[in-house]
Amino acid sequence: MTTTSLTTAAAPAISALGLRKSYGDKIVLDGIDLTIPEGTIFALLGPNGAGKTTTVQILSTLIDADGGSGQVAGHDLAQRPEGVRAAIGVTGQFAAVDNLLTAEENLFLMADLRHLPRPEGRRRAAELLRRFDLAEAARKPVSTLSGGMRRKLDLAMTLVGDPKVIFLDEPTTGLDPRSRRTMWEIIRELVADNGVTIFLTTQYLEEADQLADRIAVLDRGRLVAEGTSDELKRLIPGGHIRLVFASPAELDAAARHFGAAARDPEELTLRVPSDGGIPALRAVLDVLDAAGVRAESLTVHTPDLDDVFLTLTGHGTPDTTTEMTR
Repeated sequence: MTTTSLTTAAAPAISALGLRKSYGDKIVLDGIDLTIPEGTIFALLGPNGAGKTTTVQILSTLIDADGGSGQVAGHDLAQRPEGVRAAIGVTGQFAAVDNLLTAEENLFLMADLRHLPRPEGRRRAAELLRRFDLAEAARKPVSTLSGGMRRKLDLAMTLVGDPKVIFLDEPTTGLDPRSRRTMWEIIRELVADNGVTIFLTTQYLEEADQLADRIAVLDRGRLVAEGTSDELKRLIPGGHIRLVFASPAELDAAARHFGAAARDPEELTLRVPSDGGIPALRAVLDVLDAAGVRAESLTVHTPDLDDVFLTLTGHGTPDTTTEMTR
């Protein structure tokens, strides 16, 4: 059985149906549906004001939805909010740590708020300091720590209660590239080693591309697309298969069989429009084989998430979600 089939078969860690939220006349969420399997990383993308943080706030019971329903870790948002809160951890856009306390004291405080027995709280704090490479900074005031260390401490505090679901609302905002990649490794390890489910909001498209099993694009309060990174990229025009030939004669011979292809005589290349999928690739190879033409090399080019984001969140955004199945 493949990893994908296992992921698809897993019970939902988060589900939502028709979530709505308005502030006065402003509609922030306009009926969104979500199904996120256990042990996966889900990324929610969208421009500022799209409703990403509001979605996290509703699913983490910080605010109530105006309409719709949802469950997190098997608990209904409206009927069992205390069960949801006991099963989740939340890390916001900015590190929610006390600058006057040491790193260790921040973790002790969180353990006390979680009502852990004192020995268990101390043990958990020491374990997390080691895990996040913060042991040497344990007794230093948080105000003296770097931005990357503060974000790691913030995530460590989220893990004190051993949550099943973690909401990360733009967790790497303000971090330098090295610290951001360190955080990515930590997030991957949380899923691989602990089996937690990560709900990630981010404006860093590379972050979603690197981390997420599945990505949704939110715009003006509505989900306009959802799928894997590769599936989303195939939604956008501009994908092509680039063929390189050894001679102008072979290029000419191939071009006769691909009417919509763009040719470059200097580079001896042919660009055949394609969605990047296996059927399209197989079709190109079949045409070449039937024509008796041999390409020196073949590469598949698809739009990146930047293209997806700009296309789907610009003017003319589709009114309905484009749902891709795995």
